[in-house]
Amino acid sequence: MLHRLGKGAAAHPWRTLAAWLAVVLAAFATSAALGGTFHDDYDVPDAEAQVGIEQVRDHFPASAAAGSSAQVVVHDPSGAPLADDQVDALADRLRAIEHVSDVSAPRLSEDGDTALLTATYDVPVTHDDLVEEGLGALEEAIAPLHEAGLRAELGGELPTNVPEPLGGVGELVGVVVALLLLVLVFGSVVGAGLPVAVALTGLAVGSAGVTLLAATMDVSTSAPTIASMVGLGVGIDYALLLVSRHVEFLRAGHSVTEAAGRATATAGRSVLFASATVLVSLMGLRLAGLPVYSSFGFATGIAVVAVMAAALTLVPALAGLAKHRLLPRRERRGEAPRRPARPPLTARWAATVGRRPLPFALAALLFLLALAAPTLAMRTWPQDGSSNPADSTTRQAYDLVAAEFGAGANGPLTVVVDRDRVGDAGVAEAVDTVRGTDGIVAVTEPAVSPDGALAVFDAEPSFGPTDERTTGLVDELRERLPDAEVTGYLPLMSDITVMLSERIWVVIAFVVGVSVLLLAMVFRSILVPLKAAVMNLLSIGAAYGVLTAVFQWGWATDLLGLDHALPISSWVPILMFAILFGLSMDYEVFLLSRIREDWLRTGDARGSVERGLAATGRVISSAAAIMVVVFLGFASESVVVVKMLGFGMAVAIVLDATVVRMVLVPATMAMLGRWNWWLPAWLDRLLPTVQAEPADDETLWDELDALDEQTPAGAR
Repeated sequence: MLHRLGKGAAAHPWRTLAAWLAVVLAAFATSAALGGTFHDDYDVPDAEAQVGIEQVRDHFPASAAAGSSAQVVVHDPSGAPLADDQVDALADRLRAIEHVSDVSAPRLSEDGDTALLTATYDVPVTHDDLVEEGLGALEEAIAPLHEAGLRAELGGELPTNVPEPLGGVGELVGVVVALLLLVLVFGSVVGAGLPVAVALTGLAVGSAGVTLLAATMDVSTSAPTIASMVGLGVGIDYALLLVSRHVEFLRAGHSVTEAAGRATATAGRSVLFASATVLVSLMGLRLAGLPVYSSFGFATGIAVVAVMAAALTLVPALAGLAKHRLLPRRERRGEAPRRPARPPLTARWAATVGRRPLPFALAALLFLLALAAPTLAMRTWPQDGSSNPADSTTRQAYDLVAAEFGAGANGPLTVVVDRDRVGDAGVAEAVDTVRGTDGIVAVTEPAVSPDGALAVFDAEPSFGPTDERTTGLVDELRERLPDAEVTGYLPLMSDITVMLSERIWVVIAFVVGVSVLLLAMVFRSILVPLKAAVMNLLSIGAAYGVLTAVFQWGWATDLLGLDHALPISSWVPILMFAILFGLSMDYEVFLLSRIREDWLRTGDARGSVERGLAATGRVISSAAAIMVVVFLGFASESVVVVKMLGFGMAVAIVLDATVVRMVLVPATMAMLGRWNWWLPAWLDRLLPTVQAEPADDETLWDELDALDEQTPAGAR
């Protein structure tokens, strides 16, 4: 089927291009008419804080916990006390905003030059009206203060939930650098532009698909960016693999259409299998237990499927149009090479490693373990206003509140007491208990629900939300208040952090287990899949360590556009693992397919490793370099989750393509020899046989051509 698909697309390129143009236009038209909006849903049924949130929603329908809220911080830069009429007028404008159910009394700083107001909405932050118009209405309300020379900044749940606009400069630079690398790989501008054009076309359809997904489920504000990052990277890689095989067949003397058919039948199968492994890894995100992870997995999966479909159809079509222009000009002219042929560098390096595999393997292992060591000190926390760019209004509001009211004012805790059960005496006891807890500096007066069932009050910590003492404080209060619920945004974020640190092992077990099974089916081996899984875990662990040192320890925050160190975002470790494990398997399948093909043909365990690396080393290195520059382009964005993911995945790909593929793989395979391909007979009978990339067998191609000729045109 793939052989016919490639030949057909190359033989009728304009039909294929017209079909894709129609798909792109239909996708954009449909997404514009039916697509949804992106927002973050932090309702987590398994979180302990969710119990208190639901209680407040049931008994305080107009409270911030029932709907959502926004903070407005007003500050006079001259240091003069704020005028009462200006603050009162602001409160009136806030009350006039649609869905605002209450505006708190202004909280004034000690010197009176700063006021903090909280607007409470009667709908959750995911409500369509707030997603589309909520921030704009707040900006209109504070505009008169700016005109009067005052500072007015927006913080809290609603403004933080609005996604930061993407700059796009870094991504553009990444694409340009990728083009330059492709020119070096192919020696042809046409060959360089083809993979990028294919990836961008598939990504356009994928982006429209993600917008349609948002109409059916809650999709995180960061999900489209992450889907684009992964889609662009794998799209260029898939197209690069197909174009490389197509060029190989052209050099072997095949016609353009036949080369396209063979490339799609061989490399195309690797693309299908590689995309399947990525999708399996992404589906593991559902085991994290948070709705936001499901949206990450589905959105990225849509992008991967779209670029995979584009690669399998558009590459042969464009190759059919380009004909022999994919070859360097010197080859098209039939000129002799400038220098005598010699073994590729990767083959010579593999031979060097194979002669002394143990020292190389130990050196690579120690290097990766050293990089991974900081992971033991990794501390995670969901992003908040403090992690936003210094010039954003949410960061300005966060800093103003911390400076004028104390760091804990940015993250108060809410205590919900069942008044029906404990009575007023129990409520008073709970207030005294919280007030006497170390780390609490202020407690508000309890508010009784309209039905008298609950009493609710807030407690302000002495430190900010990202402080490492936060989780301990929440746990201590819950232990000391058995008849109350400690809830609110801060405890919910603490619960999410704890949940994700526990669920990551479930995700790892699922992704590794399924991937090992798939590789065992393909390569008919036990040791090869297990070894691949261990090596992937090593490279990902090393990337975690570098991420911890750079962001949490602050070793290179300035280079990444951050003005202070910060914890690793709670969303990053699981998301990064799932994506990276799938991407690493791409390279593993491509490399091991060639090694196994050579092993089956020659029976030479060590030589097959050298020849396999020689055949794939340049393409793998080029694909990895392209993916690295694409990921680093996204690391230039201001959104912390995207920045951390882009940087972390770039580091992991560098390590995977160098230390793992060029040192650990040849060293361990040289030491294991024939044991690489050992599989018990009983397991061989149980496992279905799957070929990631069939061998280049001329008999097979002759049979396919004969079958194609015998098939009526209408049935093709």
